[in-house]
Amino acid sequence: MAEKKRLVIAMTGATGAIYGVRMLQVLRQQPDWETHLVISSAGLVNLKFELDMSRAALYELADVTHGIDDIASCIASGSFKTEGVVIAPCSMKTLAAVAHGFGDNLISRAADVALKERRKTVLVPRETPLNLAHIRNMASVTEMGGIIFPPMPAFYNKSDSVRAMVDEGVGRILDMFGVDVAGLYKPWTGLGE
Repeated sequence: MAEKKRLVIAMTGATGAIYGVRMLQVLRQQPDWETHLVISSAGLVNLKFELDMSRAALYELADVTHGIDDIASCIASGSFKTEGVVIAPCSMKTLAAVAHGFGDNLISRAADVALKERRKTVLVPRETPLNLAHIRNMASVTEMGGIIFPPMPAFYNKSDSVRAMVDEGVGRILDMFGVDVAGLYKPWTGLGE
């Protein structure tokens, strides 16, 4: 049997907990994928506030969970093979930590590891408007090979619900990792005739 592909899903206290949750739900249905979840304490507060979801319910969606302060975790090392890291949602604090290599917790350390190993690293920032520090930090992460993916809906899909807009963002992110995302969103094919 082939080894499963591993993807680290990290969640911070920025608004948009639904993005991390939905990613875990989609990946749970993918037999070839193994998820490694880490969530910050502020992320747990936001999870409860936005989705009325408990830590236990979230952890049930992941294959493996890691504590935010467990810097001895397997995902803190480049020798532990993963396809990369998605931080969804990503706070401006975490963006700054990643941009400056400040691996003070397992989320920023896992992202640092992915960047140094040249693995796909996707940050889903949820902040607006942006100040100059935010923009410069996004530029720094991009220059290191990371991908900044603000979850902005494409209106050509004529989405009629928040769920459809979330699925579109989640589908586009997971598609970058080669996950089967059929049915999550409709890719642009042109206007046709």
